Amino acid sequence: MKHESIIAHEGYPFIIFSIIITVFMAFLGIAWLTILLFLVTVFVVCFFRNPERYFEEKEKVVISPADGKVIKVEDVELSGIISGKFKKISIFMNIFNVHVNRAPYSGKIEAVNYHEGKFIAANLDKASEDNERNEVMIRTEDGRVVWVVQIAGLIARRIVSWVNVGMTIKKGERIGIICFGSRLDVYLPSDSMIKVKLQDKVKAGQSPLGYLS
Repeated sequence: MKHESIIAHEGYPFIIFSIIITVFMAFLGIAWLTILLFLVTVFVVCFFRNPERYFEEKEKVVISPADGKVIKVEDVELSGIISGKFKKISIFMNIFNVHVNRAPYSGKIEAVNYHEGKFIAANLDKASEDNERNEVMIRTEDGRVVWVVQIAGLIARRIVSWVNVGMTIKKGERIGIICFGSRLDVYLPSDSMIKVKLQDKVKAGQSPLGYLS
């Protein structure tokens, strides 16, 4: 499945339910509640929007996998499935951002690891380790590792991954969605050149984050 529809298909159950309740309240003649539920329906439709995105391809450019605001740019050292020193960029998505996530770089999906966890506020540092999350490892053509972590938040309670191990992914291709507010962490090789800074606003599949060496 290409997941190219203007509304992400994960949103249809929410949208249909909201429409049914709105119509029911209209049938009962409860005007104020009908108007409120209509606005909720509009919000839900907007939340699951899935627009096309385009970027200017440049050699080794890494593009943002998420819409939102950059809340962390730091050097970290990992030990586990991937080990070593990396540059970490954290992007916070509020409820008004597009929540479809995209591949920041082309390569082969080498690992997809889902972890159950808590649902604390996604803008807190400990959310990276404590919250429910889904990790996607992309191995680039020249053997580098780009690690993307979808993280649930205080409201977000469902992470959906659209990729599987062994798939070849293109930069900017859709890889999943997080429902109702959340965060996404990107880990790049330590010698990468980072172009974004704290508080920058970025768009998935469009804004450059930096460059691999």
